[in-house]
Amino acid sequence: MDEVTTAITWEAPEHTHFEKGADWYWILGIVTISVAVAAFFFGNFLFTILICVAGAAMGIMAAREPAIIPFAVSTRGVRIGEQVYPYNSLDGYRVDDEDPIGPRLFLRSKQLHATLLVMPLPEEYVEEIEDLVSARLPEADLEEPLLHKVLEFFGF
Repeated sequence: MDEVTTAITWEAPEHTHFEKGADWYWILGIVTISVAVAAFFFGNFLFTILICVAGAAMGIMAAREPAIIPFAVSTRGVRIGEQVYPYNSLDGYRVDDEDPIGPRLFLRSKQLHATLLVMPLPEEYVEEIEDLVSARLPEADLEEPLLHKVLEFFGF
């Protein structure tokens, strides 16, 4: 008799961490100062302050190690950290197992504040997770947002 999988749980970093060398931080500093000086010369002092704060925040966030987040896919829904998404709050899914970073599950949510959920998948459970989700959601043509790809390209 086949065992029926009712839930799969795993942990993964909240994002893929790329080690950044001193050059990366020098470029961030030069770009931040250049844009801030340009904004200052154009008389936009508030934007100058905003650029400086944003550059500092980007540097701090880039140096921080990602937190480890618990994930789960079950017969009742999907859990990302402490947030649970029942299947009736989701519209569709797509499994991307050809991503160079690793397999990922994309879920389209009906909620306004989290329209696309992206979950890294453990290689050994990709088929089981897809079986669980496909029985409850239709497959959809979902892709990673362009901004997310650009941020990954720059090492975020």
